[in-house]
Amino acid sequence: MASPAPFSRFEWMIAWRYLRARRSEGGVSVMTWISLIGITLAVFALIATLAVRSGFRSEFVGTILGANAHATIYAYGTVNEAGQLDRSLADYATLAEAAAQVPGVRHAAPLVKGQVLANRGDRNAGVQVYGIRAADLAEVPGVAQSAEAWGDLARFEEGIAIGSGVARSLGLQLGDKIKLISPNGVKTAFGTSPRVNAYEVVYVFTAGRYDIDSTRVYLPFAEAQSYFNREGVADEIEVMVEDPEAIDALVVPLLAAAGSDYGVWTWRDTSGGFLRALEIEDNVMFVILSILVLIATMNIVSGLIMLVKNKGRDIGILRTIGLSEGSVMRVFFICGSVTGVIGTVMGVALGCLFAIYIDPIFSFVNYAMGGGVWDPAIRGIYALPAELRAGDVLSAVALSLGLSFVVTIFPARRAARLNPVEALRYE
Repeated sequence: MASPAPFSRFEWMIAWRYLRARRSEGGVSVMTWISLIGITLAVFALIATLAVRSGFRSEFVGTILGANAHATIYAYGTVNEAGQLDRSLADYATLAEAAAQVPGVRHAAPLVKGQVLANRGDRNAGVQVYGIRAADLAEVPGVAQSAEAWGDLARFEEGIAIGSGVARSLGLQLGDKIKLISPNGVKTAFGTSPRVNAYEVVYVFTAGRYDIDSTRVYLPFAEAQSYFNREGVADEIEVMVEDPEAIDALVVPLLAAAGSDYGVWTWRDTSGGFLRALEIEDNVMFVILSILVLIATMNIVSGLIMLVKNKGRDIGILRTIGLSEGSVMRVFFICGSVTGVIGTVMGVALGCLFAIYIDPIFSFVNYAMGGGVWDPAIRGIYALPAELRAGDVLSAVALSLGLSFVVTIFPARRAARLNPVEALRYE
């Protein structure tokens, strides 16, 4: 007589009968529910954490690349007659054109940069001024394509563009005047006097990062050259590329295009320390939450051990009527693995719903806590992001199912090796 195929229908029927049995019938339904809830919550926490981790990195990198150069070309500099290191770029137009010709580069533009004091009435704020041409500013997505922007960028040459944080701290609106005060102003016979210029606010942007919006202002390139005494020169070349994640591959071509007197500084060099710290934190969190999933799956072991103990008489009878060790093992393996599968599915559903509806969930939490849960001045971004990735979900599913299947094997083997004579001795 041929042996029945593994995981036959009768094995599923016995396993299902054991899973839904009441305690009075020798079942462990309470332990099954505890295991199910534990795995569900553990998988939910893992997917939610992975989604927030992915969203935070994407948001952080996206806001960096949206308003900052992907790479910067700068001069190593020469020492002038006053003994100071001069990094000015006199041939900035030629240098920008050469950088723009590199395959993979989308745009290159000269910049003049400086830090000054911004003033309106009795309010003051330190700001960073970027001198840039109007056509080049239109290529900066975080500014020109800002989702929350006011004013007309076409009027940029007539005034100044400021971040929404600067506008908020100084109480500025479109059409208002903002004063820029630089200590390195006009040189006279009595020394250098501060330079104070007033500009009309023609554009207000929100780049998505608190530190950028609260400090960044843009001046027309020619006006910035005059304001900072940089006539005929630029400070650096801003380079935008097609694929910012592959910026490392463009460093050598950019250096070749610029020449031996220039260096290249990429966005990874600027934010590399933070990104490495974020990656380490991500790995640690994954390990910690994996341990949480393991603890949840260990409840399956406890439940199965109790089930095997309660069902010892049944196991003895099944073995006596001809059920093989393999069939008994598969019955109890099904009992444990089904709990893991159902818990995993429920956890994935809750985790995906959390990632999809994180904004209303976070708004409710913020309301319930009385506001101020998320401080953009500390976090750098304005909201808690979440990005659901297939790889993260699959890794959580694989981890949960793998642990559920592995821990189920040991009590199932114990049930299969139970001696039917010993099981029925006192019956």
